[in-house]
Formats: sequence, C-alpha cells, structure tokens
Amino acid sequence: MKLKTLGTGTAAAAALAMSALVMAPPASAANPARPTVGVDCGPWGTGQATLGAQSSGTSAALFFTTAVVWTSHSFPANSMQSTITLTDAQGHDVTFTGKANSAWTLPWEPFVSGPMLGSVTPGETLEFKSLTSSFGTFSFTCTATSPQDPGPFTF
Repeated sequence: MKLKTLGTGTAAAAALAMSALVMAPPASAANPARPTVGVDCGPWGTGQATLGAQSSGTSAALFFTTAVVWTSHSFPANSMQSTITLTDAQGHDVTFTGKANSAWTLPWEPFVSGPMLGSVTPGETLEFKSLTSSFGTFSFTCTATSPQDPGPFTF
C-alpha cells in the first residue's frame, strides 16, 4: 500500500511540474551571450569591450563593460546616462538607454553599464555600433573598431 501511495504522489508531482513548465512564459536569450568588440573611446584610447544581452519577447536589456575608460573621479551608482546603439542588417540604428551603472569609485576601475533597455523584434540581428555615457559635464563615446566576436546578437 505504501508503494502505491508513493507512486501516486510521484506521478502527481511530475504532472504538476510539467504543467508549470507548459504554462511558464518562454525565455528568450540573445546569442552570442557575451561577445567582445574592439572599441575606440577617443582620448581614452582603444581596446576591447564585453557586451551582454537579455531579451523577453520584444523587450531587451544590454550591458557594456570596458577597461579602456577608467575613472579618476567618483561616480555614484545609477548616475551615468548611457545610450548604446546597435545596427541591423539593413544599416538602421536601434538604441537602448539607461541610467544603470555600478558605483565607479576606484582609480583605474573599468566602466560597467547596464541594463540599457530597448525594443527588438524576435529573430532580429543587431551589431554594436557605439556607446555614449555622461554625468554632468563628464562624457565619453566608444565606437566599434571591429565586428562583434563571435558575431552579432540574434534576439
């Protein structure tokens, strides 16, 4: 009798787990997950940046990190207005904006920004073009000097 109860309980738990999976909203990921790109950040110099992206339906969040731009001042978290521009296969720009950065307080600390939010079309392919960030009179722009590696984002 205990074996029958165990089997019934296990079957019920499995059915519940399957219904939760069926009813869960589909998760979307941008591929590749963490590409790199060569950037020119003007007077700061050139180097590499790492990008990240997440998406759900038509909403997407992008992330940008580079050691090319570093701080000599202290900037509070979520104080830098950032705009990242990506380009689609037809050459049209798609922008993502946000005011989400890590506290930038230590000398020589790399710049980290994101999420920057925007809209995408599922299946759309986008490649990094530029990032502009500002806080008061401090601002910088990093533009792509090479294609994303291993390739553009597909949402």
